Amino acid sequence: MNRFSLITRWHLDAPIDRVWEALVDSGQWPSWWRYVHAIEEVEPGDADGLGALRGYTWSSRLPYRLSFRMRISAVQRPTLLEGRADGDLSGIGTWHLAAEDTTTRVRYEWTVAATKRWMTLLGPLLAPAFRWNHGQVMAEGGRGLARHLSVRLLSLDA
Repeated sequence: MNRFSLITRWHLDAPIDRVWEALVDSGQWPSWWRYVHAIEEVEPGDADGLGALRGYTWSSRLPYRLSFRMRISAVQRPTLLEGRADGDLSGIGTWHLAAEDTTTRVRYEWTVAATKRWMTLLGPLLAPAFRWNHGQVMAEGGRGLARHLSVRLLSLDA
């Protein structure tokens, strides 16, 4: 199985609470994040969202789609949101938010293994393309979030 450890950084000219609300409201992601095609709420979780289970379908710059379920495993409002993925991808995704004056720095850590048969077979050869593709998807997420919040994206490292 091919494991990837990927880190994305966004710096948005928006207060942390606005960024947090947009990220925890993943049901709205398809309206502002180009590569998110569908999100299905399977289980709502508690009042903070802990334990929530959602199904995600993503596309990408490369010609394939991925579907997986993500269960929220940790919530520390407004600085940390973690989920465990299972499906075409299996692993852990963690959003870290930090206020910096009136802006917000976001770091997303995605430690994941591709479980689709063709991806596991071709993973060693295609790993650079998979990393590039992830960067493209995440860069679009940062730009989309900035547009959604009507703020400037101050920096992007995807």
